[in-house]
Amino acid sequence: MLHKKFDYLVIGSGLAGLYSAYYASRFGKVAILTKSKIDVSNSYYAQGGIAAVTDPEDFPQYHLEDTLTAGRGLCDLIPVEILVNEGPDRIQDIIDLGMQFDKENGKLALGLEGGHHRRRILHAGGDSTGKEMTLFLIKQVVNNPNIEIFENHMVFELLVENKICAGAKSYNITDNTNLLIEAKNTILASGGASAVYQRTTNPHTTVGDGINLAYKAGAEIADMEFIQFHPSSFYSKEGYTFLISEAVRGEGAHLLNSKGERFMPAIHPLAELAPRDIVARSIFNQMKQSGSNHVILNLKHLDGEKIKNRFPSINKNCESSGVDMTQEIPIAPAAHYMVGGIKTGIHAETNISRLYACGELASSGVMGANRLASNSLLECLVFGKRAVDHARETNLLTDPFPLNKTELHINADLEQSFLNHCNEIANEMNLKAGIVRNHTELTEVISLLESIENSFPFEAYEYYSVRLQNLIKVCHLLTTAALARQESRGGHYREDFPKEKSRFLTHSIQQINKEIYFVPVDHRSQD
Repeated sequence: MLHKKFDYLVIGSGLAGLYSAYYASRFGKVAILTKSKIDVSNSYYAQGGIAAVTDPEDFPQYHLEDTLTAGRGLCDLIPVEILVNEGPDRIQDIIDLGMQFDKENGKLALGLEGGHHRRRILHAGGDSTGKEMTLFLIKQVVNNPNIEIFENHMVFELLVENKICAGAKSYNITDNTNLLIEAKNTILASGGASAVYQRTTNPHTTVGDGINLAYKAGAEIADMEFIQFHPSSFYSKEGYTFLISEAVRGEGAHLLNSKGERFMPAIHPLAELAPRDIVARSIFNQMKQSGSNHVILNLKHLDGEKIKNRFPSINKNCESSGVDMTQEIPIAPAAHYMVGGIKTGIHAETNISRLYACGELASSGVMGANRLASNSLLECLVFGKRAVDHARETNLLTDPFPLNKTELHINADLEQSFLNHCNEIANEMNLKAGIVRNHTELTEVISLLESIENSFPFEAYEYYSVRLQNLIKVCHLLTTAALARQESRGGHYREDFPKEKSRFLTHSIQQINKEIYFVPVDHRSQD
């Protein structure tokens, strides 16, 4: 097993991982481990933009209020204050590095998205903000002498003893090699888990591996029941899909049901720009009532040339699918964003010393029960920097401990069974743990997971066994949390408990060898 030492180990290559790695490189040697290529991440595919107060007529307090409203009472106040107050500085930092955001008349072009009452969404390349920011930061890290990048490395174990993290072990499937990286500080930034669902906007690799890594190591996992389903994912009979940015509705597109009727104005004052959970559930109900498998996003009344110029990537994808974006686009909701994750403090720290989590993987207290549109990219910047600052200021050297050097191997005979179970789980999650849930169906999901767990011929430190164990555990955490929260709030809707309940103004917490429990939301201000 190859053994290397670094000051910082960053696991993941989305915006959170790239930014924290770049920033950490000022203070020491950095390793980036990524399961695929460095440009494969949710951040890369993020279209909508990044939310931050840059308009003199906008204020952080307004951004805070919109975030709290979307979060349905489950946002912890201090991390939201940190996000909205430090966010503009992080935007300026990345602009100073050379990042180019779209402009109009020499000023930053600001868009409007669901849940925002002011135009504060910055874009780059029109509808390619995540891609442009990710590519920009890739340039900053690729040729950085203090950063070493390891692609195609699946991390299969964190090195943890006595609640101290000393790095991680990974496996490279392309050449069947194992790598142990010993690090003074480890930052988990490996993305969300929405690809556990059959219908998703995420890359297929985004199945929450980092969640189970942290869970097995003893970390606290919070609010896994809250999965955000993007209302407008392209629908095709073949199952091919891509994201239709919320910004398209921000520019005035209307949602129509199978009868050609606009239905959102009667449901919410913000109509098509209502918080995502409301829009997604409204579309789901329209589809259920009509028996249709999609609704229509209507753009006929808008300036077609402006739309094509504003959304070049979406237009190109629509054209290649035989759809004219300036007319009508067939859409249906798809699993998009994991709101919960590894519980962190205001410095992205976990309950395990020297282990940090940031980006979609983390539950920082910012998102509450429902992420406000375009807050996610900003969260990556704000808490990525905070993780590094905390690590370099507080983590003094401790005595090393013996490192487990057991290697991962691969048994090709298990591949087909593994793939079959992945598809089976994805379909079951989509049908029974998706936008609308109930006790009976959630229990059926758990029964399936337990059946697979009891029947698969798992091998210790085997590639397909580890991947399936990760998938089962992430789905079990999500489903167990959804069962325990007997109410409907934000991205979690129980048709058998359709109302919010004040006793659930709490975060669900799951930890290895413990029953699920709830802790109060922290509404205290930092002032």
